[in-house]
Amino acid sequence: MADRKIDEATQTETVGHEWDGIEELNTPLPRWWLWTFYATIVFALGYVIAYPALPGISHASEGMLGWSSRKQLDHELQAAEAARAGLRAQIAATPLEQLPGKPALMRAAVAGGAAAFKVNCVQCHGAGAAGSKGFPNLNDDDWLWGGDLRTIEQTLIHGIRQPGDDQTRMSQMPNFGSDALLTPAQIQDVASYVLVLARKEHPGASSGRGKDVFATNCVVCHGSDGKGSRQFGAPNLTDAIWLDGSSRDEVVAQISHPHMGVMPAWGTRLDPVTIKMLAAYVHSLGGGEAFAAPEQPREP
Repeated sequence: MADRKIDEATQTETVGHEWDGIEELNTPLPRWWLWTFYATIVFALGYVIAYPALPGISHASEGMLGWSSRKQLDHELQAAEAARAGLRAQIAATPLEQLPGKPALMRAAVAGGAAAFKVNCVQCHGAGAAGSKGFPNLNDDDWLWGGDLRTIEQTLIHGIRQPGDDQTRMSQMPNFGSDALLTPAQIQDVASYVLVLARKEHPGASSGRGKDVFATNCVVCHGSDGKGSRQFGAPNLTDAIWLDGSSRDEVVAQISHPHMGVMPAWGTRLDPVTIKMLAAYVHSLGGGEAFAAPEQPREP
């Protein structure tokens, strides 16, 4: 062609355009690149024919192979459920007391319980089961009602202060302030004594008076030594674990207007195997206890 222009430096034809003295060379694309590009076009056409690809008003094209991500997910879920079904059946058939003696089965139960915990329990106890104000930390070894597998399972099944469940864990701390069972001065004194029991304050005149108030009003649940009672779900007042706060104001508030939490009765919401696995998981967190030895019959 007469109007063809050849770049002198490279001896390559230009495209015929010029921008501020800059011209573009008409360099052909590498042949391997072109064939790769054509191959991707062919592959894309084949993919559209074989798999769901084209969107429609109500659904996408189904594809000649009949494959879909939903079908694959259903297949994988069914396979996973079939694998779990065998383990769940073994867990269901194994008495709770025997689970620790079967390490592989116990690990499976703990794993299943961890999954159930994330769905049902983290809202109150937190993702790490460390709890928060008013919600117990499940990682420590302080238990209001008991920390062996059977006791944990019982608590899970019937809950705590759950209305409508006649076997729920039940305890009720009197409203010493709002019901005028104690005077404000007496409440301050007994708070002093409690803080002395917990080694947060030094003994003084106030705690001395509070000891007498405590003996009259509190020992029936918390014991004469202040170490609590699992029979009533009464906390140990001598350790450093506090459910509703350990400052003087918080202790006074709890004596005056007690916070009484409610835990759901999971027995009506979860199946027995899931509850058993939850008990195994909570027990495994670090504070779980061995089964209590059965009481020996007394001599007549």
